[in-house]
Amino acid sequence: MKRNRFIVKATLAVALAIFSSTAAMGQETAKGDSAKTSILDKKWVKELTSRIQLHGYAQGGYNYTHQNGTNTNTFELKRVLFWANAQITDRWSFLFMHDFSSVVQEFYTDFRITKNKALTVRVGQFKNGLSLENPLSPTSMEAIDVYSEGVTYLTGCGSDPLMGVQYGRDLGLSLYGETNNGKLHYELEVMNGQGINKKDGNNFKDFILRLEYRPIVGLNLVATGQIGRGHNILTGGKTSVYNPTIQNGEDYKRNRWTLGFDYKSKAFNAHGEYLEGCRGGYLTGAVPLGTPKVEFVGSYDFFNYNTTLGMDQHKAIAGLQYWFYKKCRVQVQYVYKSAYVANNTFIKDDSHAIMCQLQVRFN
Repeated sequence: MKRNRFIVKATLAVALAIFSSTAAMGQETAKGDSAKTSILDKKWVKELTSRIQLHGYAQGGYNYTHQNGTNTNTFELKRVLFWANAQITDRWSFLFMHDFSSVVQEFYTDFRITKNKALTVRVGQFKNGLSLENPLSPTSMEAIDVYSEGVTYLTGCGSDPLMGVQYGRDLGLSLYGETNNGKLHYELEVMNGQGINKKDGNNFKDFILRLEYRPIVGLNLVATGQIGRGHNILTGGKTSVYNPTIQNGEDYKRNRWTLGFDYKSKAFNAHGEYLEGCRGGYLTGAVPLGTPKVEFVGSYDFFNYNTTLGMDQHKAIAGLQYWFYKKCRVQVQYVYKSAYVANNTFIKDDSHAIMCQLQVRFN
């Protein structure tokens, strides 16, 4: 009964708030203003609105690419994300995230088991904890390309044809928390290993362990590992350019581990990582140019998609970004790659690109 009364009150609060806002636009009388104020001043209305937080961002821009003597250019709207976080109780919360340029990205509930932050359980669809970069928001990454080639491939962000585009997310359960006054953070995840909005393709589950240690202010050391089996989603005799021997519908090993660091200071920001499973590593950083609003961005990235077939790629990024308002920025970057994929073929040839991006975020 209490739950039903709460739902009725919440519905009435929303309806009354909308009605009062509309009325205020049509009549600027003291009576109308006082009615609106009295409704919004009610304790349970304030409590309801204080428990819901809205967030969102959009990233879009222009790309010019030169590959194999051919020039291409296009405008792109890469991401338009909106998410709502509802704090149901002081220990229980729920999050829903949708990308209007693609699909529903995340929906999960968290329940903090301990009085402190030592242990929380999460159930639903969320970013997996493999690698330093994958859990980070694209709005905090220096590169317009966002994640390194190795992270994009190993975490299921999009470049592995056997998994498809999964945005680094999956369905499952996570136990996480932090101890030692926030210096040590851990995550233990059990996930389908199939990606977003999908049931598991086999009877195996993926296990992911993530450990973070912050010895000093600004420095974060990260180690992650995964043991699991993927399920090839390709059909119709199609093969992956990186793993041509894995057949349609076949299960295959997805074991990998990473070691990385992230350092932030007023002088510069930098993060890097070594990735194993398919071998790779990267180093990315940003340096303010006289003011924190303007930064030089640079990155070097190496990844070998298949050591047996010699599918190694080198990637370099250089550019500028201007933070014109809080988490809003304009970016311009040059991107070089020593190899790329075209028509399901790995081509060892230079690729050049100029990327421009506008980012707008509120939260």
